[in-house]
Amino acid sequence: MSILSATDRQILSAQSIDAHGPGTVLRDFATLLDVIGARGIAVTSRNHRLPLHTLAPLNTRMTRPIEHGLKRPQQRSYPHLNALYLLVRASGLTDIEGSGSTWRLSVDPAILESWRGLNPSERYFTLLETWLLRGRPEILDPDAGLHFPEPIGKWKHFVDHVPDSGRRIAGDPEEDTLVKYSPGLLTIGTLDLFGLITVEPGLPVAEKRWRMARVKRTRWGDALLHVLAPSLLEMPFRVRLDSTSDVAFGELQEILQPLFPAWRHNLTFPESAFRDGIYLFKVSWGRVWRRIAISGQADLDSLGQVIIGAFDFTYDHLYRFSYRNRFGVLVRINHPELEEPPLTTDVRVGDLPLRPGGAMTYLYDFGDRWEFDVQLERIDPVEPCLDQARIVEVHGEAPVQYPWVDDGDE
Repeated sequence: MSILSATDRQILSAQSIDAHGPGTVLRDFATLLDVIGARGIAVTSRNHRLPLHTLAPLNTRMTRPIEHGLKRPQQRSYPHLNALYLLVRASGLTDIEGSGSTWRLSVDPAILESWRGLNPSERYFTLLETWLLRGRPEILDPDAGLHFPEPIGKWKHFVDHVPDSGRRIAGDPEEDTLVKYSPGLLTIGTLDLFGLITVEPGLPVAEKRWRMARVKRTRWGDALLHVLAPSLLEMPFRVRLDSTSDVAFGELQEILQPLFPAWRHNLTFPESAFRDGIYLFKVSWGRVWRRIAISGQADLDSLGQVIIGAFDFTYDHLYRFSYRNRFGVLVRINHPELEEPPLTTDVRVGDLPLRPGGAMTYLYDFGDRWEFDVQLERIDPVEPCLDQARIVEVHGEAPVQYPWVDDGDE
């Protein structure tokens, strides 16, 4: 742990953590969980974001609703809601279910039970760790790049440019534009939720996004940054959410627990269990599809070969499977020759965390980039006699793998 000043230590030890602070994150996070509820809520089919018609009503339920002048606001138009959505996805408390144009965001009952067993300090630091170590941009934007600034760095760089009197934003076009990109409204909304800064809202302006009159640092935020920055900036690290198994919480506990002894427990996940059975996949390339049945005991390399055979392709290129896990992060399972784990020869079909309706992408041939949608339709009971995969149904004529090759040249 870093050497703290007596002032910082006093600020941190004197801070009580409950539903009333610091910040509004625990109250507003609880509101979002209540809205999702046991039945879940519909989300958009492409990015799995909150539908437009739910945003304004949900915003009114926040402790400090956002005001703006936009006629058609998006999820990102509500920085606090956007941050809460990132937290509820990156924490693993929720998962996405559905297919086609119908998708729902639902709470995992087992993870929710673990969450309810945490005290306010444990919940606060679980969410803080979620943001700092798990809050990858691709959760909100699947097209986001793999390289991005660490949240701790964006936090420190921003508050380093906020004087004691605060930083005036509204009325200064240059400042207003600057904070939109550095650190960005999502980061400002997140810092505000956790009470790490305070934002004085400005008056809404027609056709304009959320306006901030002034941003101020908080003693709590400054002191907490002094604890975390030395460790996280000297050796930036992130939890590997792109693995095939769930990753435990508590990375920051060693740093913070000496100051916050109430942090004793962490959010836990049930151990991932292998599910045996006969997996029925619908593998599609556009309107052409094949239905394939395969044992849960088979590895993904076997499934990859069956898919290629089902579409009359030659099995002479590299490939990978990919899917988004419960954290909204892309997991890639690679051809054995790529030597970048996890490998398809090490992952069985029954190891996949897919639920019926869930899907993977099968990318074959990194040059021509044939992409197949592999949707799990259902899991049937084990069939002892099924020792090899079978093609159950064929729909449409398979595409020609090498259309530039004449029959006479083969």
